[in-house]
Amino acid sequence: MFRAIALCLFTLLASQPLRADEVRYYPLPEGSHPGAVAPGSDGRVWFTLPGQGALGRLDPQTGQVEQVPLGPGAQPEDVLVTTDGAAWVADRGLNALLRVDPLRLGVEIFKLPAEAADAGLAALARDHDGRLWFTGTRGWYGRFDPAHGQFKVWPAAEGEGPQGITVTPAGDVWYANPRAHALVRVNPAAGLAETLPAAHPQQSPQRVWSDAQGKLWVSAADGDSLGHYDPLAREWREWPLPDGATARPHAVYVDEQDRIWLSDRAGNALLRFNPFGHDFTPFASDRPGADVRQLRGRVGEVWGAETGHDRLVVIRY
Repeated sequence: MFRAIALCLFTLLASQPLRADEVRYYPLPEGSHPGAVAPGSDGRVWFTLPGQGALGRLDPQTGQVEQVPLGPGAQPEDVLVTTDGAAWVADRGLNALLRVDPLRLGVEIFKLPAEAADAGLAALARDHDGRLWFTGTRGWYGRFDPAHGQFKVWPAAEGEGPQGITVTPAGDVWYANPRAHALVRVNPAAGLAETLPAAHPQQSPQRVWSDAQGKLWVSAADGDSLGHYDPLAREWREWPLPDGATARPHAVYVDEQDRIWLSDRAGNALLRFNPFGHDFTPFASDRPGADVRQLRGRVGEVWGAETGHDRLVVIRY
C-alpha cells in the first residue's frame, strides 16, 4: 500500500512542469541611475541613488517607489538590510554609515572616526553578531557595532583599493583589493589582516562572496573569468565566462542554493554559474548598456540595479 502511494506521488510530482526562471524589470524615475540594491524580508527592495544623494525603496507588488534624501553631500555606495528591516548605507560623501528606519524613514548618521577621514567607503557586510564590516578604497577597513555605536578602523596594510567584502559562515571576514591584486583575510576579533596574492599577477579581485562552505567566489576587474578560492586548501580555480576575452565580470552573489550569480558588464548580461556542473546560464538584458555593478538577493530571487536604464532587475528562480 505504502509503496503504491509513494509511486503515485512520485508520478504526480514528475508530471508537473518545472517553474521557469522569470526575469522582470521595475522602472524608476528618469535620471535615477541606481547603484547598489538590497531586498528586505518584508518584500520591499532598497537601492542607492549616488547621483542624487538619496536612498530609494521599491514595493514590487505595486511598483511604488519612495525616495529618502540622505543629506547634503551624500554619495551612497552600498546598502544592506538587517533583521529589523532597517537599511544600512555606506556613504562615501558623508564618510559615514547611515541607518534608515523602515517605518518612519528617518536617517541616523554615524561618522567614521577622525583617523579614517575621507576613507572612500565602498562596501558593506554583516557578521553573525550583527556588526557591520566595511571597506574604504583609500586604504581602510573597519567594523561598526550598532548595539553600542562603536567603530574600529584599521589602515589596510596593502594600501589603497579595498572593495568588496564578505563574511563566511565561520565568521571570517574577507575583502578584495584590485589595486593590490589580492584577497585579504581579517581576523574578526583582533582586526589583524593577512594578504593573499590573487590567482595570478594580472588578476584584480574586485567583488567577493562566500558560499555555505566558506569558499570564496571572486569577480576581477579587467578579467574575463569567475574566480574561486578555497581558504583551507589555499587553492585558486578560474572558469572563463561565456563571452571569453571580451567579458567583464563585476558584481558577484551566492544564493541559498550555493549557485553563483555575476554580472558581465561588457556582455550586458547576468550569469548564473552551477558550481557542480561548471556551466553558465546567461540572462541577457533586453536593452543594451544595462551596467549592473552590484547584486544581492533573498530566497528565490537575485536583484540588480541597471544603472544605465533607471530600473531594477530581478531574476526569480
